[in-house]
Amino acid sequence: MRSTRRQSDSPPAASAKALRRTVLGVTLAMIASLVTAISGSAATASAAFNPAAFDFWVDSPAMGPIKTRVLRAADGNTNRVVYVLDGMRAREDLNGWEIETNVAETLASWNINVVMPVGGQSSFYADWNAPSSFFGIPPGTGSGNTGSGATDTLSGGPGKSYRYEWETFLNRDLRGALRDRLGFNPNRNGVFGLSTGGSAALTLAAYHPDQFSFAGSFSGYLNNSAPGMREAIRIGMIDAGGYNVDSMAPPWGPQWLHMDPFVFAPNLVANNTRLYIAAASGRPTANDGPNFGTVNGMALEALALVNTRAFQARMATLGGGNAAWSFPAFGIHAWNTWQDEANRMLPDLSANIG
Repeated sequence: MRSTRRQSDSPPAASAKALRRTVLGVTLAMIASLVTAISGSAATASAAFNPAAFDFWVDSPAMGPIKTRVLRAADGNTNRVVYVLDGMRAREDLNGWEIETNVAETLASWNINVVMPVGGQSSFYADWNAPSSFFGIPPGTGSGNTGSGATDTLSGGPGKSYRYEWETFLNRDLRGALRDRLGFNPNRNGVFGLSTGGSAALTLAAYHPDQFSFAGSFSGYLNNSAPGMREAIRIGMIDAGGYNVDSMAPPWGPQWLHMDPFVFAPNLVANNTRLYIAAASGRPTANDGPNFGTVNGMALEALALVNTRAFQARMATLGGGNAAWSFPAFGIHAWNTWQDEANRMLPDLSANIG
């Protein structure tokens, strides 16, 4: 197994240690949920529009016109393609990777075509069961974009005025349009994302192996059915735009399990998908300022680390040798952490697509 280790990454073996991890996971889930609800995003930066990228609009039968930002490979090839997924607080103007980092430019310089879907706040890039609503009240009843997720719960907008259908869009509609209009290779693509986009990247690879030969997760929540996780996700989604997890997937039903990397890990092993899985320690770096956002990022990253370690143990029990693991000694749930991780991942990504 190839690995980019920053500290010991052998999976837990003793049952006592596993129990402690479960208890820790529940505790951190509650802490992270409360901190998220109070403080919001763990990282902020100024928008960085890249004029070399262009808007690529594709119709979704369920969601209407969806914008994707595309940055062409430096050498002009159409064979090497990677989808770059945003997190829970995805915006409607630009993908967070373009707003917060220079990762797209770096990928293009490695002769990789970069596909950055725009939008999908709190969506997990999933096909939802229904439009998001609460207590049977039709969406659009309340005001939107108030800055508080709790007061946006009754607003209209993406995923509320219509049903999110992101997995189908990425696998069918966008994939076909990139092939037909730009000549992009529809097979052996890469996909990676941060936080909820990390778990979504693994979902796409697990169920669409012909499309994705490589998947990366940074600070992902990869054990969604662990005790406390659904309620942690519930509170996080309310804060991130006022979305209802029950509209996304009923508890413990097929749709929910479809989204849980811990559950579908056997697919990734059977497909022999090349994986790059990372989570930092939650300890701040010198670039993480002394503020409440850093405290929030520390808690969220600690939760992601527990989830990722559980997923690592699951892969080990399945005999999966198709993953590289990265556990930096420092890093919180923030864009500087994810940009650094993307740069470490690049050689592996480049070698396993196209």
